[in-house]
Amino acid sequence: MRIVVTEFISLDGVSQAPGGPQEDTDGGFAHGGWSHPYFDPQVLGGAFDAGLRKADALLFGRRTWQTMAAAWPERAGDPFADRMNSLTKYVVSGTLGEEDLTWNNSRLIPAGEALARIRELRATEGGDLAMMGSPTLVRTLLGEDLVDELQLIVMPVMLGGGKSVFPTDGAKRPFELVSTTAAKTGAQVCVYRPAQAPAGG
Repeated sequence: MRIVVTEFISLDGVSQAPGGPQEDTDGGFAHGGWSHPYFDPQVLGGAFDAGLRKADALLFGRRTWQTMAAAWPERAGDPFADRMNSLTKYVVSGTLGEEDLTWNNSRLIPAGEALARIRELRATEGGDLAMMGSPTLVRTLLGEDLVDELQLIVMPVMLGGGKSVFPTDGAKRPFELVSTTAAKTGAQVCVYRPAQAPAGG
């Protein structure tokens, strides 16, 4: 399975709480919901829809899973929601128990086993293992070179600080731009895949 990450991201690299004011206020983050003014249903919604159609399963960190689990089950009847609800959902957590997995088809990956279990999933045959949000987990997987495709939905706004998906370990990781699509709102959908480092680079 390919690990495919889709992230809303600001011009200054912030991915924290794009969906709502109380989504993630860690560090005093006060801009929750910042992506809404730039959301284009055709371009951005189309990118999410296309990604979900290629997915055989979803992978989340705890906080993003909890946010999604609180929202999607009640939207049954919408094709996108029905696909979200029917797919297998893996959640990495050191605090949730099996009894907390109320969202249909959710499976717990204990935090201490996360990298080993995710490597096993990636080595299996099938469609994509899709990720949305979950910046802490995405940052870890990028740092371990476990992300096969990175779809950044770049919004024309700076947020002045907040959580990022990008590792800060000093390592150089080249990517190639596969495609870019601009929305009327000024947002851009940019798809990247890991590239070989250029000679002498």
